[in-house]
Amino acid sequence: MVNQRSLTILGATGSVGKSTLDLVRERPDRFNIKGLTAHTNFESLARLALEFRPDCVVIADETYYKQLKDCLSGTDIVVHAGEDALFALAAVPVDCIVGAIVGIAGLGAVHSAIQAGQKIALANKETLVVAGHLIMPMLRRTGASILPVDSEHNAIFQCLKGESGEVIKDVVLTASGGPFRQMSREQMRSVTLQQALEHPNWKMGPKVTIDSATLMNKGLELIEAKWLFGLPVEKIKAVIHPQSVVHGLVNFADGSCIAHMGSADMRIPISYALDYPERMTWQAEALDLVKLSRLDFYEIDLDRFPCFKLAKTVLSSTPEYAVILNAANEVAVAAFLNDQLAYSEIAEVVDRALNRFSAVTVTKTLDDVIGLDCEVRNQMSELKKDFQDTVKGIKIAVETDT
Repeated sequence: MVNQRSLTILGATGSVGKSTLDLVRERPDRFNIKGLTAHTNFESLARLALEFRPDCVVIADETYYKQLKDCLSGTDIVVHAGEDALFALAAVPVDCIVGAIVGIAGLGAVHSAIQAGQKIALANKETLVVAGHLIMPMLRRTGASILPVDSEHNAIFQCLKGESGEVIKDVVLTASGGPFRQMSREQMRSVTLQQALEHPNWKMGPKVTIDSATLMNKGLELIEAKWLFGLPVEKIKAVIHPQSVVHGLVNFADGSCIAHMGSADMRIPISYALDYPERMTWQAEALDLVKLSRLDFYEIDLDRFPCFKLAKTVLSSTPEYAVILNAANEVAVAAFLNDQLAYSEIAEVVDRALNRFSAVTVTKTLDDVIGLDCEVRNQMSELKKDFQDTVKGIKIAVETDT
């Protein structure tokens, strides 16, 4: 008989949450859902709750508490709302917490899970990007553990199994290059929102899809890898690999290279994290090397991908600049998604933010991190105003072309 593992999914209605629940549907004998959360999407959360029957659900935005409560009336599912309820659920003991809340909004819940000594399948890269210098020592103190869900970090994690220290020459994360891999920087100035949301390989949420197009996602992953694997920055690299088949590589001192390969399906790294140290049996698509026929790798052009260049600079800076980078990027991407900023200006806005905060307070606590994040966001509105006319010009040009 298979022993069931209990799960709580933080961010159940997002792309990683949905992929996790796909695996639970396939292996109901293996997993038992104890808790589900969402930010505002109470309707989807209610549908999932009725399907998986968790003990508790939390809607982070208290505005939607009554609607969620009404949807689940007549059931024995406990309904809570608000940030404190989210943190409390993250601390309730389960076999695995899936941290799938997008952006810095997921930091508090992951922190709560760590304080409770939980095993965390972490998809929320921002937790380590902005607070890796605080989170990693916290893991050692509490006995909690993080298993990476990002396909690249999960790949490196598997490649490094049983290896450490000086024998590791470097680790290499791969990037598909996104939809604009072959565009010039000049051509990128007229990119539309619809074009940016059409990722060639992966199905992801809108924010991560835009980050993948700008390659900011890969830059953030370099910072995440620094903390996750405890490696010096000169040993952390990235290359463009259009096929998204090789997700990560590790080069060793003896000339050996171990690479992790698999289909572009987030359920593969999620399944590994959920069932670690075992491998989960499910109907995964097998990789057909004959059909592939070729694998390509290219150096990342820093001129055409300025967001990646900014992140690489921050990689070697103090942790506070990663907070600024992340906050500025989240605001800039949200502005682009709402037609308030041009695609090509995302990097320019982030660059200005990094230059504006040339001297910052050292972040010694999570409150310091959140305080700096809020300070950056509060000042971002001034930076966005400088770019409004460009957005209008691009929209007019697109309408004229059509």
